[in-house]
Amino acid sequence: MGIENLPEFIRNNYQIQEWRHASAILEKDFPDEWNEIIQVLSSFRLLRSEILEPGGGKSPIANRIDNFFLQYGWAETSFDTGIIVDGVERDSPTHKVDNFKNGVAIELEWNNKDPFFDRDLNNFRLLFDLRVISVGVIITRCSELQLLFDELGKGKSYGNSTTHWNKLIPRLEGGSGGGCPVLVFGITRGLYLQNE
Repeated sequence: MGIENLPEFIRNNYQIQEWRHASAILEKDFPDEWNEIIQVLSSFRLLRSEILEPGGGKSPIANRIDNFFLQYGWAETSFDTGIIVDGVERDSPTHKVDNFKNGVAIELEWNNKDPFFDRDLNNFRLLFDLRVISVGVIITRCSELQLLFDELGKGKSYGNSTTHWNKLIPRLEGGSGGGCPVLVFGITRGLYLQNE
């Protein structure tokens, strides 16, 4: 159930890993959101021109993926959370989620510092425990893309201490997301297009 039911294109062009049956939960309990995630991932291509664009702020790659989700009604969302103990309320702030819809949270980590994975997984854990989300999804880049960035002369803009597959999976398998089901997609070189 789940990952094996993804279209062949996605299985061939993304690394995929899950924690606590996330894909089965998405497929059976959130079929609309599952299909929208499939549509976005199927439509995405990694464009040479966007890799070569100078850094600073949110990358055009991250913006384009976010815009795909926006077209389906997903939205960046903040949550006002707190905990009441013996009548005393304490703030329990969470970080905003890049894309949220109907209890499914998606974070896109293209080229941030790798501690952002800790933030994302901790946020998923807390929001899951508070019954705000049922599943978390992370889209990142595969570590193998560093070779492509080096070939394009952009290797120094990326690097080992940024967000990529090999920095995320040990955190996921170590239980950093707590009980929250998490599904991870890693963008591979198979999606690369030389559009110039």
